[in-house]
Parts: sequence; C-alpha cells; structure tokens
Amino acid sequence: MKWLFPIDRHAISRDFIQFTKRMKYFSQACENNKQPILEILKRVLKGCHQVLEIGSGSGQHAVYFGKQLPHLTWQPTETLEGIAILKENLVSLSAPSNVLTPLVLDVNQPLWPLDSVANIFSANTLHILAWEEVELFFKGVGALLKPKGLLCVYGPFRYQGNYTSLSNAEFDSWLKAQDVERGIRDFEAVNTLAEEQGLELKEDYAMPANNQFLIWQRSEKINS
Repeated sequence: MKWLFPIDRHAISRDFIQFTKRMKYFSQACENNKQPILEILKRVLKGCHQVLEIGSGSGQHAVYFGKQLPHLTWQPTETLEGIAILKENLVSLSAPSNVLTPLVLDVNQPLWPLDSVANIFSANTLHILAWEEVELFFKGVGALLKPKGLLCVYGPFRYQGNYTSLSNAEFDSWLKAQDVERGIRDFEAVNTLAEEQGLELKEDYAMPANNQFLIWQRSEKINS
C-alpha cells in the first residue's frame, strides 16, 4: 500500500515552492481539502481529545489539524514503506507537540499498534486499498474504536453504483489502470462494513472536488 503523493509543482503557486522544497513528498489535494475538512472537524470533534489518523501520507493533514485543533492529541500512522518520509515531513513542517511520533500501521497487520482510541480519521485511503483491505480497515476500526467514538472518512464514493461526477468516473478508470484492485468504493458496501462493526452513519457531507466526508459513531454499548 502507498499513501504518499509525489510533489506536483505544476499545481503549486510560487508561494509554495520553498515550502515544498523542505518536504520529501507534497500533496496538493491535502492543501486543497484541509480547510473544508477542518470546518467539519471543528464541529464534530469539539470536546474530544484524541484522534488516530490512518494513512497520514505526507503529514500535511496531521500538522494542519494539529495546529488548528490544539485540544486534540493527533496520532499519525503510515505503512512501514512510508513511515520514514512521514517522520521527515513532520519535522520539516514543524509539527506541534500535540502531533505524536508516527506509528507503523498497515491494515494487513493482525494487531494494530494501539489497544483503543477515542476517534479515527482517514482521508483518501479507501480507494487506494484493495477491497479485502477495506474490509480489514473496518475490522481494525471495530477492534479499536471506543464506545461513542467517531470514524471520519474523507474521499470519493459511488451511490447506488453511480459516480457523483464524470471526473470521478475518469479517476476510477485511472485508479484501476494503476492497480485493478483499487477503485472508488460503493457507499452502500462501505456502510455495511461499518454497521457490522457497530457504527451508525451520522453525517454524509458533500465536499469540494466531488468528495464526501462520512461520519460514523460507535454504539454506546459494544457487543462482545
């Protein structure tokens, strides 16, 4: 699995050139979506204290949300392949003290590196994972997430088998050309996986660039 994005200098203004030179990897998508995501996180994570981020990639989200939401302890994670670069980027971006040292987390691991967590965030990951890994993602979430905890997932989805835009259909074709196991996921199938882990969909926000921000909450009582 790869979460990291190569620097795309064609999509970056001159103001970002020095900024990106300090980083091993840069995601323009993170720069574009961080503010809309933040506006929702401010509301749904008000009064919360801990977030586990699955697939932190370049670390841009971790640093930005950590700075903007100082009441949260933000735990970034990455696969073994990407953890060293993530760590370097967090140093380059001057991550605040509430952003913790990244942990290695691969959904294929039989044991994840935490016993429990209050809230979970993940952006632009489910369409990169193979479907079997998406299933493991939700099983891992089910094993870690505390009662009443939130799972916040950002990215593109299909609804009733339909794309929300032509650009998403084209993006899905591009994903499958890179790896046949990748692809934009059906909301209904993903929601079923969430429900199997005792999660109830609370919000489905339409976001810029034809993305969605899905918020699930764990049941107050967890069946053993």
